[in-house]
Amino acid sequence: MKFKVVMKYGMVGVVGTVIHFLLLILLVERFNMNPVLSSACGFLVVLLVSYLLNKYWTFPSSQSGWRSITKYTVVSVSGLLLNTGIMYVAVEKLHWRYTVGQALVTLIIPAFNFALNYYWTFRKTPARTYNG
Repeated sequence: MKFKVVMKYGMVGVVGTVIHFLLLILLVERFNMNPVLSSACGFLVVLLVSYLLNKYWTFPSSQSGWRSITKYTVVSVSGLLLNTGIMYVAVEKLHWRYTVGQALVTLIIPAFNFALNYYWTFRKTPARTYNG
């Protein structure tokens, strides 16, 4: 695994986070949308943007098509569910301050998502050989 790939992945994550927050604020403050719905809309937009950035910039020689975006979506939703689970346990069961739970999420989820995307979603496909 190359350091350059990890750095690019991290940069895409930062871009996605900024877009998500900006969309959330815009939809709530400007269009008076419900914050939960606004966050969900932001999640969907960032899912597409981060997929495209990762597909064409971070992992440019990976497989393409519907299969990779489906895998990326599975990884992203799995990360979201893991995020929710960690926060629930930290805050509701362990009675930790929510910022401590979020700090734990910040350590776990990016590594979890990167590993799945690196080894599964954007895994380089071996060259096919012709045995004719």
